[in-house]
Amino acid sequence: MPNITYIEPSGQSVTLDLPVGWNLMQGATANGVDGILGECGGSCACATCHCYVDAARLGELPPPSEGELAMLENTASERKDNSRLACQIKVTEALEGLVVTLPPTQE
Repeated sequence: MPNITYIEPSGQSVTLDLPVGWNLMQGATANGVDGILGECGGSCACATCHCYVDAARLGELPPPSEGELAMLENTASERKDNSRLACQIKVTEALEGLVVTLPPTQE
């Protein structure tokens, strides 16, 4: 299982072994990571799993869908070039060591 590191809003780092096929929101909510709400359950219908993906690894991810881009217009925290919705990032072996930073707020 790939290791994914979440940097919580407090600055605390949490590294988790996540099953391939899960998404980053599932991994965070299932393991009590602070900073991801996932109010819509991962259906890309809110923006409460907003995260900042390590910019150096952003190109390794599939591009965001039109639906994800629309939801990113509604983030509570600043949207940046490396903003993504964690529910839309599937865990693969290739993401080993990925670091995502969670914004100060999701609401």
